[in-house]
Amino acid sequence: MTNAARIKDLPNTARAPALEATEIHKSFGPLHVLKGVSVQARSGDVVAILGSSGSGKSTFLRCLNLLEMPDKGKVSLTGEELQINGVGKGRRVADKRQLERFRSRIGMVFQSFNLWSHMTVLENVMEGLLHVKGVAKAEAHEIAAAMLAKVGLADRSGYYPVQLSGGQQQRTAIARALAMDPEVLLFDEPTSALDPELVAEVLRVMRGLAEEGRTMLIVTHEMAFAREVSNRVIFMHQGAIDVEGTPSEVFGSPATPHFKKFLAHENWHRQEPSENPSSR
Repeated sequence: MTNAARIKDLPNTARAPALEATEIHKSFGPLHVLKGVSVQARSGDVVAILGSSGSGKSTFLRCLNLLEMPDKGKVSLTGEELQINGVGKGRRVADKRQLERFRSRIGMVFQSFNLWSHMTVLENVMEGLLHVKGVAKAEAHEIAAAMLAKVGLADRSGYYPVQLSGGQQQRTAIARALAMDPEVLLFDEPTSALDPELVAEVLRVMRGLAEEGRTMLIVTHEMAFAREVSNRVIFMHQGAIDVEGTPSEVFGSPATPHFKKFLAHENWHRQEPSENPSSR
């Protein structure tokens, strides 16, 4: 069953809004990167965000947890709006404690892994639990070990990042995000830095999270994965949403010239890379 079919069968009580961004604008100097982007992800949604380089998709994702401060617009998590004072480039978070709560509820996985090189895999996953959530060391160890097992890295807990393949490093980053028990997961092109033969192992973990009913927003170029796993697809072009709909709507009948050109360039009919057992 595709994720879109699974979501359709969920009761309304399981479909409360999880993350909502309204009219997000962002500029860097004279460049208007985001031009009023609005997205709502309900509980259990897997939203694939597509777009060419420079379309604003990664900047939008970073605005959702205030790694980038939007010049305009608002962000809400399960109905609670993040309070921001000021206007334009003078905008500031009104309550830093509220921002810390928001960020603890939103997990983010980057394309560059961002692992601590001097820490073992297990220590990397434990770090946020110990120093952000204040979990006792024994409990943090137990949670981290469980998350590493979940992503297939139980036997790599004592390794250092340099001893891992790129796919294993990204799975460690996913385990680290999961350990914080987030309500929403953001993925910023999680496979773009990987060799082709390592992509499938990361996609397999992400597919499993979707099947669990995790709420996820995923910036990706993996077209087959987006069609199979997401229940909503967004295509961004020049800082705005150009196309939005279910996978069957979006891929079945490309609606705009920009999206048709994007699909032709990405060759979206290609199959996902096969898993390489030696990389596990």
